[in-house]
Amino acid sequence: MSDAMGTLASEFDVDVSLATRLLASQYPELSTLEIRKVGSGWDNWIFRLGSTLALRFPRRNVAGIAIRNEQIWLPLLEKRLPLQIPTPIKVGQPDGEYPWYWSVIQWLDGETADIVFLDQNQGQVLGSFFEALHRAAPANAPKNPFRGGSLFERENLFLKRITTLIQKNEPVIEDIMSIWHNGLSVPIDVPSTWIHGDLHPLNVLATNGTITSIIDWGDMGQGDRAADLAAIWMLFPDRAMRQSSIAECASVTEATWRRAKAWAVFYAVLFKTAGLSGDQRMARIAEGIFRNLLEDTYS
Repeated sequence: MSDAMGTLASEFDVDVSLATRLLASQYPELSTLEIRKVGSGWDNWIFRLGSTLALRFPRRNVAGIAIRNEQIWLPLLEKRLPLQIPTPIKVGQPDGEYPWYWSVIQWLDGETADIVFLDQNQGQVLGSFFEALHRAAPANAPKNPFRGGSLFERENLFLKRITTLIQKNEPVIEDIMSIWHNGLSVPIDVPSTWIHGDLHPLNVLATNGTITSIIDWGDMGQGDRAADLAAIWMLFPDRAMRQSSIAECASVTEATWRRAKAWAVFYAVLFKTAGLSGDQRMARIAEGIFRNLLEDTYS
């Protein structure tokens, strides 16, 4: 997820021709498979490779750094996580034609969680995933200064986005601001753990109502798990599902839940401002987060 409103411009374009040349040069055993460009996110170009694989090429220098985190650390996390993750199968090297590392991964089927109806038991599934992920990381694991740090470090950006919403005549509900301030007032009371760092509905894949995969781990690192736990208010419009997810996270402190709700407000405000630039998908996610938080506040 970007802090900017809208998708950032690519710093390096990759087409099928370049992807084909890079694959043939470094992994010729895969070069007979069909390559088909399927799109891009904020950070990576995505290609299908045959029927079961995919290629990820960073679009920006910051994504080139992030993909190295995935390549180094996802193989270690994969063994203990209950959901699929895009662990690199092969690591592509930068060369004269392309400046950054790139990955060959398994193609993970599914639809993003913002457009599917999740089964009732998926709150518990996500909670179990959090309990498996949110454990101490090795001392040399990357740190996430954005999602993993204090909410105070996000306050200026948050207030800037709030100002933008007000200037565009978008209402900001007082109770939503109270949730933000309530979380902002709570210091981080637990040690850092592994976090995904960008766990919103577009990075959660589901099939037939069941969460199957968590993707896009470029922001992974050590940090405050509250930043990930905010996803509960992004994913589950049903209060009982949110409650079951919270109940499954037995190791989480009350202070961390307060910060998690504040993080949910923060993400919603970012998504809402993205909606002002025409991203209606993000705007819908933001409205859902606000509804879920308010329902839990008033219930």
